[in-house]
Formats: sequence, structure tokens, C-alpha cells
Amino acid sequence: MGAVQLILGLIAVAVSLVAWSMFVRTILRMVKVVQLGQPDPTRNGPFVPRMKTLITEFAAHTRMNKFRHVGWAHWLVMWGFLVGSAALFEAYGEVFVPTWGWPVLDHWNLWHLLMELLGVATIIGGVALVIIRQRNHPRRADRQSRFQGSNFWQAYFVEAVVIFEGIGILGVRAGKAALGAHELPTWAAFVSNPLGEILPASPNLVSALAFIKLMGAMVWVYVVAKYMTMGVAWHRFSAFFNIYFKREADGGVALGALKPMMSDGKPLDFEEADPEKDVFGAGKVEDFTWKGWLDFTTCTECGRCQSQCPAWNTGKPLSPKLVITQLRDHAYAKAPYLLAGGKKDMMGEEIGLTGDNPHAGIDVLALAEAERPLIGGVDELGVIDPEVLWSCTTCGACVEQCPVDIEHVDHIVDMRRYQVLIESNFPSELGGMFKNLENKGNPWGQNAKDRLAWTEELDFEVPVFDGELAADTEYLFWVGCAGAFEDRAKKTTRAVAELLHTADVKYVVLGSEETCTGDPARRAGNEFLFQMLAQQNVEVINSVFEGREAGKRKVVVTCAHCFNTLANEYPQLGGKYEVVHHTQLLNKLVRERRLVPVAKVAEDVTYHDPCYLGRHNKIYEAPRELVGASGAKLREMPRHEERSMCCGAGGARMWMEERIGKRINLDRVDEALSTAPSKIATGCPFCRVMLTDGVTARQADGAAGEHVEVVDVAQLLLAAVKRGQTEPADTPTDEVGTGTPLPDEDKSPTAGN
Repeated sequence: MGAVQLILGLIAVAVSLVAWSMFVRTILRMVKVVQLGQPDPTRNGPFVPRMKTLITEFAAHTRMNKFRHVGWAHWLVMWGFLVGSAALFEAYGEVFVPTWGWPVLDHWNLWHLLMELLGVATIIGGVALVIIRQRNHPRRADRQSRFQGSNFWQAYFVEAVVIFEGIGILGVRAGKAALGAHELPTWAAFVSNPLGEILPASPNLVSALAFIKLMGAMVWVYVVAKYMTMGVAWHRFSAFFNIYFKREADGGVALGALKPMMSDGKPLDFEEADPEKDVFGAGKVEDFTWKGWLDFTTCTECGRCQSQCPAWNTGKPLSPKLVITQLRDHAYAKAPYLLAGGKKDMMGEEIGLTGDNPHAGIDVLALAEAERPLIGGVDELGVIDPEVLWSCTTCGACVEQCPVDIEHVDHIVDMRRYQVLIESNFPSELGGMFKNLENKGNPWGQNAKDRLAWTEELDFEVPVFDGELAADTEYLFWVGCAGAFEDRAKKTTRAVAELLHTADVKYVVLGSEETCTGDPARRAGNEFLFQMLAQQNVEVINSVFEGREAGKRKVVVTCAHCFNTLANEYPQLGGKYEVVHHTQLLNKLVRERRLVPVAKVAEDVTYHDPCYLGRHNKIYEAPRELVGASGAKLREMPRHEERSMCCGAGGARMWMEERIGKRINLDRVDEALSTAPSKIATGCPFCRVMLTDGVTARQADGAAGEHVEVVDVAQLLLAAVKRGQTEPADTPTDEVGTGTPLPDEDKSPTAGN
């Protein structure tokens, strides 16, 4: 050991002690910060399926590879970071003793090949990520960049260190090759051996290269330790935990059912809940669970969620990425106040800090952050603007694409819950919808006695449940509010009823006993109203199936939102049924030859995936097979299946005005028209309404032919089964309104506030 080795080694150790101690201290503080969130015992197990999910998503990069042009590069960098850490710690020995290597491993040629490959792969992966980031730079117009709003210096810093460390691995190995530290075959050192031939055989060079590599890593450790909100770096550690603790233990993403309202780790019971003590949604950042805080911490700012968001892509202020990063920055800025015991009551009065000088020792910036409302406009210094909060359609595209399993929709709905239930602060249009749901049992405000009006044009009798279910009745046909009251949706209801009648499927409908499932109320944040409607429906449906075993409680629905609510959310309230979408049942009947298409629908059809049928419930094939069975030629839109663009109606947006940017339904219709279809098919009445209005607008603009029509896939099948008999074309809602007009007071800009 020479003087150079001793000096460089001691400097490396001293710098490393400072950097690593800061790093460990930051980790410990980060754990304390995450623990500020509400408890959530649902994340604790089971261990085996959660660990299986973690290993699969991590090792195979299953979620990262949803963007295939990025997945391979990130996979190289990830393994370079993990396994390459062995080369980093090896450098401590190499600074002091240039020929040093790991015991046992240093004598394996395969180990050296692995290190060689990691060095090359890390450089290639790092450079590729820089190029990808540049090619997707926000300088691009029309919000096309998924990196708009991301911290570029942090990303470039991390990527630069990645490339630097890859070069460092090969550099040290080349220096050792020049020194003759190893006699390695070329296949095990295919880069370092050739480089070693042009380098001097110098122990000092090896020590210097190892020192430089170490210092590069320590700069990274130091910077990361200084910035707890540097998600692009910290996700390398927190992502493992975020994936393991994801909402669904079986590996599914946080879609389908919404997370129930929780307070102190327990489901909220509205009969006993106390707003002074219990948590009603998220009115403050500390109201989110610890998993929410872990979500905020883990966001890599990759912008995949942003690139898929229908609101962002049509000029709305909502970006799922920016929602998470704004919550993250606020949470960590406020954390010193919360860690000191700070707490405010519902009126905003301090109740946690006491004494003559309660704010002593607390950062003034943290105290200022504690004064900010979670939801508020620019004038109020709110963390999340109300326009951002209410722009969400809950389509789930953000959740579906997130590579680290952040649960955006749950967090957005939790904030809506507080605004509705505690603040009574929500878009005025929702006030009328809530009143209609509460008083009439449907969002249109129609009378329950009119729920069977859709049957009047049928030439057979629709069986209505009369208090006793016949032994041969197989299905309860859940018509839904749209299917009963909305003129265009009635056509779908009639088509399904005719097809079931043709196939001799025994079913009943509830008629006036049916009420809204509560989906729009729940997505809008009115959990109390949802619970009221849902409990009423569960009681009715359970009475229909009284005496039947679980496997024979079958419900068929035409509405994707009803399907999701009945199948995924009613079990939370004791309503467990076998729920099928009408496209699934009809496809089964076609396969069984109980429905036989005899006349092909010789038209070009593009299919729009409803979010709550496709992304939320993974039903993609059945409706497409029905399109094929009808004889139509399917033309897929660029965004389809899991990447399908929302129609704009979800999240109760069906009842809210779209005042900012381009209308979402127009954007989707433009995409549909790009496939030159004669018909646009879908499997949800909400989608049908939105798409029909979009087509009508484009026909008025001259951008769409008068022959283009929006239909349900059941209508396509019915036309093929009935030899091409068709119904009259849809009438758009801007020509003939549907439902009961709202009272004047509900049209007021302040209604419901």
C-alpha cells in the first residue's frame, strides 16, 4: 500500500462516512414522515401473493414494459444499480489495494463477465434514457410531453451518475487488466481487456479510478440525502415497498372497486361517525393513509399517467403526476410541523401545539405550509386547485400505466369525499344530481313508475319480479337508470331484452323497485348517498335471490358503471352476486348457438372500450367477438383496450359541464372517425351518449358523414340475428333533452355549495 493508496483511501472513507450517515438519517426520517399517514391494516398480507407480485413486477418489469421503448433501458439501469452495487463497494478495497477483489467471486470468470455486461448495459441504458427524455422534452407542443412538469435537473443528475458509474466499472476493470491483476479470457472481459492494453500498468491509476468512481457515487448519495422529495432517485428503494403494499394482494391494480372510507384504520360507520374525531376522506394531507404518503414518496415523475390522462390531453388543468408531486411536496414541507405534534381542528384552530411558545424549534416554512388548505384556488394558496380535483373522470388510465403502483384515483376520490361531506363544496351541477338520486333514485330525476317505459315498443312481455322468483329464472336483468330513462340507452335495453327472449334465457327485471346503484354519487365523493342507495339495492336484490345458493345469484347488466358497482363494490355491503356484462352473456349465447347471426352486418365498425368495462374490469374480448359475430369488420382505434381513451362521462362528469379545453368526447370521436367507420360501437350507455353527442357535433362541422352512427354491440348482434332490421337513428340530447329538467334553484351557480 503506497502513499497514494493511503491518502485516497482515507479521503474516500471520510467522505463516505459523511455521505452514508446523511443517507441513513434521511431514510429514518422518511420512515417517520410516511408513518404520519393514517393506519391501513388492509396492506399487511397475505405475504406469499404480495411477495410474488413484487418479484414478478420487479424482475420481469411487467408494468414498466407497458412502454416497451423505455422498459428495456430501465431494466438495464435497474440491474446495473442493484448488482453493480457490488462493484461500488469493491472500490473501497481497490482504492487501498489495487488488485483487491471479492473473495471467491473474484476467481470466477462468469462473475467478471457479469460485471462487464453490467458496466456496458448501464451506460447503454443510461444514454438511452437521456435520449428518450430529450425526444419527449416539454418543448413539444400540445401537451404531448409526458415530462412536462417533471424536475429535469434531478432526472439528468441521476442519469448522468448512472452513466458515470457504468464508465467507472469498466474503467477500474481496464486499469486492473493493464496491471495484470487478473488473467481473464477475452469473453469474460471483452471491453476491459482491450482497454487495458492501451493503459499503463499503474497501481496508482487503479486506485485513482476507483476513487473517482466512489466519489461519483458519494455525490449521488449526498444529493439524494439532501432531497427527500427526489422521487426519481428514491423510487429505487421505495418502489419495492410500494409494490408490495399495493391495494390488491393478488397483483391487480387499484381499479374496479373504490377503497372504502376509512378512519383510524377501520371502515367508517356513518351512524356512529363524528366529524370532530373521524376522518372523512382527505381534508388535510395527514388524512391520507401511510400508503398514500408512500405513493407520494415513490412517484418517479415519469409522466406515464399524464400521457394517458384524458383531462390532461384535452387541455384541462389535471395531471395525475402533478397531483401526486404537489401532494408530496406539501406533505414533506408540512412534516416538521406534524412531527412536532401540530394539529388543527375542523375550524382551523391549533390544538396540537401548546405552551407559551408552541412553535419554538419548528421551521417557519413548515408552519406556513401547515396554513395552506389542501383544496383551494390560487388566492387561497391551495395545494390542489378545485378545477384539478373535479376534472378527473376516474377512468383509471393513470393507475393502469403507473410502473410503481401509485393509486391516483383513490386519492382523488378521498379528496372529493371531504369536499362533499364536510365542506359541501362541489360543482353546482352535482347538487341537482345528488337531489335527484336522493329523492327519485336516479340522476335524471325521473319517476320510478316510468322505469318500464322502455318495454312498450316490444312485441313480447318482459317478466317483472312480483315477489317470488320462478325456479327456472336464471338472471336478474339490471336495467340501470340510463337503460330505463335515456332514449338512446333504451335501444340497448330493448336489444338485449329481444336477444335474451330469442335465446330463451329466463330473466326478470325489477321495474320500479330498481334504483341507481350509486356509482355517480360515490365517484363524486358523496359516500353517504352511495351507502344509502347501495344498502337499499342490496336489500332488494337479496330478497329476489332469497333461498338461492351463492352460485345461482346471477345478474346481467348493460351499463359498465352498474356492472362495476354491483360486481366489485356491493360485496363490501353484503351483496355478493355473479355479475355479467351483457356482452359477456350474449357472446356466450352465440358460442352456444342459442343466438345465430344469419345476416352479416357488412359495415366497418370501430369499438370504443368503456373505461369501467375494459380498464377497470379487463373485459376486452367479449364485445370484440360480438362485433365479429355480427359480420362487421372491426377497425381498432390507435388507443384501445387498456389504453383506450375515456369518453368523458366517468367520475360523475356526465352531469358536469366541460368548460376548459377541448371536450373529451370530441377528442375520442375524432380518433374514432380517423378509422373511417360507418358505425362506432360501444358497450356502455354513458359512452354511447357522449360519443353520439360528439358525432353529432362533428356532423354539424362537416367533419363526419351523416351515415356515421353510434350503437351498442347488442344492436349489431340483433341486426344480424333479425336479418338487418334496424331502429331509428339516435336523437342527440342537444335536440331533445332526456330526463326531468332541474328546478331553477339547482341551476344556480351556487347550488349545492
